[in-house]
Amino acid sequence: MSNYLKRGSLALASLVVGSLLIQPVLKAEATETIRMIAIDGYPARAMWVKEFSKFFIPTVNAELKKSGNYKIKWQEAYGGTIVKPKGVLEGIKLGLGDIGIVTTVFHNSSLPSQGLSGVTPFISSDARVVAKAVDEIAKEFPQMAAELDAENQVYLATGVVLDTYQIFSKKPIKGIADLSGMKIAGAGYNLRYLEGLDNVAGVRGGLPKFYNMIDTGLVEAAMLWPEAAKTFKISEVAPYMVKADLGAVNTKTVTVNKDVWAKLPQEVKDVLQKVAVLYRDHIAVIAMERATASVKAYTDAGGTVVEISAAERMQWVKAMPNIAVEWAKKLDSKGAPGSAMLKAYVAKLKAAGQTPLRDWAAEL
Repeated sequence: MSNYLKRGSLALASLVVGSLLIQPVLKAEATETIRMIAIDGYPARAMWVKEFSKFFIPTVNAELKKSGNYKIKWQEAYGGTIVKPKGVLEGIKLGLGDIGIVTTVFHNSSLPSQGLSGVTPFISSDARVVAKAVDEIAKEFPQMAAELDAENQVYLATGVVLDTYQIFSKKPIKGIADLSGMKIAGAGYNLRYLEGLDNVAGVRGGLPKFYNMIDTGLVEAAMLWPEAAKTFKISEVAPYMVKADLGAVNTKTVTVNKDVWAKLPQEVKDVLQKVAVLYRDHIAVIAMERATASVKAYTDAGGTVVEISAAERMQWVKAMPNIAVEWAKKLDSKGAPGSAMLKAYVAKLKAAGQTPLRDWAAEL
């Protein structure tokens, strides 16, 4: 081989090697950074907020890192930094946050279909089953997404952060008859559960305010779940837990500002949707894992658990108006598939092995 050909071969080899060495650098430089502000009005210690920070965001980061095409630079703003608990829906709508966790029980008028599990108490205390069923309904029926679309948002997934609502009372309770004459705090549709009780007044409030509402005497009791009672030290003001097992309810939905969503690359959209479902299941599992431990923590802190009888639970549920049928027919009247959604949802719970204490859909 001539010296000329040798020199050409060496130059070509050097060029190939150089290209291989440069490629990783070029790939790293090509990674696009997207900035996103995550918001919730609840404090960072709230379980679903903590897990959004410790699970959702790192999982999104890890998924995007696989291709290296995109990365998100996150700004997290919780606990009233940008919005209060009731302000997440409006905050994301206005672009104050790009992604966030909407507490849907505060928005029954604008997000009525999100109340599906809220209007069907006494069926399931399994957060995992309820979360999956509601999310499947959201994807099988366009109604939930349409309601959020009207709020300039894109639905990702719903979340269940409680195994079951219970009643935490300041006064000693032996049975549901002792609740008569009391004022009980609640949020959203669960206030209507009280219509099955004699002479009980529901008072609207939010989880961060329940402690003070009970402590100041504004109410004598509140409806919440054991994990939240532990986190917010409810045993200090309400040392009696009435174990009524009212059921699990989806109250948290992850959404993205619609204008932000429209600008996101498809790969990033796919990752956010995938991880939202993983987050849905993750927090539901935590809710169930913490349920028993939270009740123990409540009793260890001086609380007393009062379990009402099966007969009293049946008495309670039978005395309630059929709020599920009311909910469904109201949606039907607006051209939305309320009755179909209710039937499909109850069928999913039954298929998952849940036995309704009252079959709300059967009364349509």
